[in-house]
Amino acid sequence: MDEQLVQYDARLEREKLEALKELAYGASHEINNPLANIAARAQTLLAGEADPERRRKLVAIHRQALRAHEMIADLMLFARPPELNLAPCDVRQLVRRVVAAQSDIAAEREIELTCDVADDAAPSLAADDTQLAVAVDTLITNAIEAVGAGGHVAVAVRSAAEAESREVEIVVADDGPGISDEVRSHMFDPFFSGREAGRGLGFGLSKCWRIVTDHGGRVVVHQTGRRGAEISIFLPVADSCHP
Repeated sequence: MDEQLVQYDARLEREKLEALKELAYGASHEINNPLANIAARAQTLLAGEADPERRRKLVAIHRQALRAHEMIADLMLFARPPELNLAPCDVRQLVRRVVAAQSDIAAEREIELTCDVADDAAPSLAADDTQLAVAVDTLITNAIEAVGAGGHVAVAVRSAAEAESREVEIVVADDGPGISDEVRSHMFDPFFSGREAGRGLGFGLSKCWRIVTDHGGRVVVHQTGRRGAEISIFLPVADSCHP
């Protein structure tokens, strides 16, 4: 693809997501208050309800209100994330920790989850450890949801050299159904879901994009030309953060 066209597409994507941030922030505030009211009223009614069938329905109402509240929290993180608490961060240890936390879920679904992080794969960088872990966890969760039993999700950390900058790359690859061109053009939108294509996108990848771009990095969806998907997080390495 022509380099100018690639740059144009990237600029359009950034501008679209910047506009969606403001929409997400406004919608979150408007929706969150009635949701909190519904959850509180359902919980109050539940406390004085003895009929089993009515209790079941009230529990369902309360649970769904809380689920919607969690989605709103994701939207808020996308729109106005908390200020980054930057500190020296060993991305290798961070990735190992996130993969370990996901290992039981992968095992339950009979999915092979591997982690390829050499001790010298990447230098330390200035990052918010908590938020960056959320971004990596989101990519792994997305990959696990995309593959079925017997599938494979591979996570790796490596250094990426460019003309005038040094970067660390965190890559998550899977052998799921892949990502169509249509899904690719919308996959970072916070209101888009690709579940019909076998891949749960929803709010997760937009949240990942926001965290990574706030760190001065970028998220790249690779065109693999085969079944499966490969998504990378690229993070800049400052001279002051070299080991």
